[in-house]
Amino acid sequence: MLKFIEQYIKLLAFHPEDVKVGKGIESEEFIEIVVYAHKSDTGRIIGKSGNIIKALKTLISGCKAKDKTNYKISVVSNDEQR
Repeated sequence: MLKFIEQYIKLLAFHPEDVKVGKGIESEEFIEIVVYAHKSDTGRIIGKSGNIIKALKTLISGCKAKDKTNYKISVVSNDEQR
């Protein structure tokens, strides 16, 4: 799933070489997916009114039905890496 999200976001980004997807906080019931991207791409990834990120969250909610794990997606600029 992480590989799919990374490939999809690379198609949207102006700087696909700067896109990285990783796991943040992880427990048995919760996984945070963190998308690191170039500062100018963060708005493009989120989309107008958050439509693109909402679509990704909807897609991931299908995985929740399968494995009973909650997912959260965060988009972070490379300048703000944790």
